[in-house]
Amino acid sequence: MSASLPPPEPRCDWAYFFDVDGTLVDFADTPAAVRVSESLRHLVQELYHCAGGAVALMSGRPIIDIDSLFPSVQLPAAGQHGAERRSANGRATRHEPTQDLAPVRQRLAQAIIDKPGLLLEDKGLSLALHYRRIPGLAGFVHQTMEALLPDLDGEYCLQLGKSVVELKPAGKDKGRALREFMAEPPFGGRTPVFVGDDASDELGFATVNQLGGHSIKVGAGDTVARWRLDNVNAVEQWLRSISH
Repeated sequence: MSASLPPPEPRCDWAYFFDVDGTLVDFADTPAAVRVSESLRHLVQELYHCAGGAVALMSGRPIIDIDSLFPSVQLPAAGQHGAERRSANGRATRHEPTQDLAPVRQRLAQAIIDKPGLLLEDKGLSLALHYRRIPGLAGFVHQTMEALLPDLDGEYCLQLGKSVVELKPAGKDKGRALREFMAEPPFGGRTPVFVGDDASDELGFATVNQLGGHSIKVGAGDTVARWRLDNVNAVEQWLRSISH
């Protein structure tokens, strides 16, 4: 499917799920360099109140990083692609792996020791190898990450993203996290809306489609999403059109 039409105007009685990087904010050279404008923070807070709290952020970032970007209100959140989740009532759940990632982390650090443009990000439950600053090393990054899998007994899998490959717990993804939110108040019974921009969001789109909601792809590329917005600015403008 190749969505091309913009989505219908947003409503306060929907349930909202947003990816962060590439969807609400533009990418930066490193995750730590991303900045959120005060106007966007205010807009997200307004939507949260308008929708009765049915707004969740779903990211590859850890929840602690999500909170640092949007500190004005503690939003429901799924971090590390669903490996950790915080419900609307503040209850937190976290995947408990049986394998220690420390040896894998050391192996990756050694593999890139002579490639200073690569960034190894340790998120706690997952490891990400970023090549945004050296796109020519994409092949090396993919091969290096794939070589880790045979020693992990199927407990971890790879998640591809924009200029990044991540090692994350198998069976954890944004689609599954979205279903868990939709089984809880204040999300249950509402029309779900998921807005995202890359491969890690496709399972979220597919889940929303199955639930009869609105899946919205940000930017170019093939997708199972039903609607499309051109970029981060278009997402912000779409949210400002909300019908109360």
